[in-house]
Amino acid sequence: MGVQVVETALRDGHQSLFATRMTTEEVLLALAELDKVGYRAIEIWGGATFDACLRFLDEDPWERLRLAKKVCKHTKLQMLFRGQNILGYRHYADDVVEKFVQKSLENGIDIIRIFDALNDIRNLECAVRATKKYGGECQIALSYTTSPVHTVEYYVELAKKVESLGADSLCIKDMAGVLLPGDAYRLIKALKENTKLPIELHSHCTGGLCEMTYLKAIEAGVDIVDCALSPFSGGTSQPCTESLNFALRGTPYDPKLNVDMLNAAASKMQPVRAKYIANGLLNPKVLSVNANIIKYQVPGGMLSNLINQLKQQGASDRLDEVLQEVPNVRRDMGYPPLVTPLSQMVGTQAVLNVLLGERYKNVPKEINEYLHGRYGAAPAPVDEEIRHKIIGDDEVITYRPADDLKPEFEGLKKQYKKIAKTDEDVLSIALFGDVAIKFLEKRIADAKPTLIQVEA
Repeated sequence: MGVQVVETALRDGHQSLFATRMTTEEVLLALAELDKVGYRAIEIWGGATFDACLRFLDEDPWERLRLAKKVCKHTKLQMLFRGQNILGYRHYADDVVEKFVQKSLENGIDIIRIFDALNDIRNLECAVRATKKYGGECQIALSYTTSPVHTVEYYVELAKKVESLGADSLCIKDMAGVLLPGDAYRLIKALKENTKLPIELHSHCTGGLCEMTYLKAIEAGVDIVDCALSPFSGGTSQPCTESLNFALRGTPYDPKLNVDMLNAAASKMQPVRAKYIANGLLNPKVLSVNANIIKYQVPGGMLSNLINQLKQQGASDRLDEVLQEVPNVRRDMGYPPLVTPLSQMVGTQAVLNVLLGERYKNVPKEINEYLHGRYGAAPAPVDEEIRHKIIGDDEVITYRPADDLKPEFEGLKKQYKKIAKTDEDVLSIALFGDVAIKFLEKRIADAKPTLIQVEA
């Protein structure tokens, strides 16, 4: 059997290239063709899609999912889910996590890819239990990074825990595109020798390595790779689906994808790409290779965020200083992988350290919370001198952070019953608060009078 492919254009492709701004109409444009390509799955939801729909596109993300499910008759739909963070930016109570998983599956998701920024298994448990409870396919993703503690042995031990947790498959999530080809070969080999789970590789082309890394991983026995349809591939996105299919044709790894359907889908999506280049949302800079990604371990989205922060402060000329400070902050914090929300936290702290001329003179509340243990366990010991400077003698929790959170769902349902007509609406409010409330209020205001539910 050849290597399987997950298509990412409709989620990570446009999230990586132009901030997840593709509309539902555009997402659906070539979905009928993609459904007939022969993918393992199409990633279409989760990540930043939910936030972008509500905040920028005036769309209901749940409706996007339902419409996609109506089109996809042959291919599973997949989403990205940040464990106890769900799709938001803090930890949520277990009842919200479980309800969100339940409704995601009911509305059309088949495979939920669950990860935690710190690879803290405790932050995955509730989402994994719920996925299995409601009949979904559960994939656990391990955030890949390099550091003195992030060794092959580290990932093998995590994989064993993931398998015992009940995952159906395992993903190596290389969010920064820093996995080197030789390292990929050794890592996949070791994982295949120590777990029976199907293994998927997710990476990005930012550093110019990804196609080579995929090939070595495939030779090592990886089962699934993430690729993006040509209009939304390369740069900060994933390798091109069509190109990988050609490269492997006639080999034992041949994915045997339907080339006619791929070409038809790409033809439909080319004008969408052209639109975002023309309106400036797709900056040609993100399509180029940045080898410094490998040196500094900074994902593409984090790099653009650092550039914007410095530009706002009139300090664009200090980018190199900030990039040199990022690994120092990361070491102080116990080598967290640079993925949402940790990438934003570490990056902001590095900017503050450089611009203020004194390290940790000013500390964002998120870093303070992290050092209190509120995000989970750091992969390596935190610099205790730095911790003490920031939080003094405060207690650092060692239990699962969500254990402190009281149930939220029923209270929100009661509080917002006038605008939240479904459980899905309540979940939108739970995750994005005022952004979701504004969207739901506008939806009611824009609706025809006959559609408004009036209480007796």
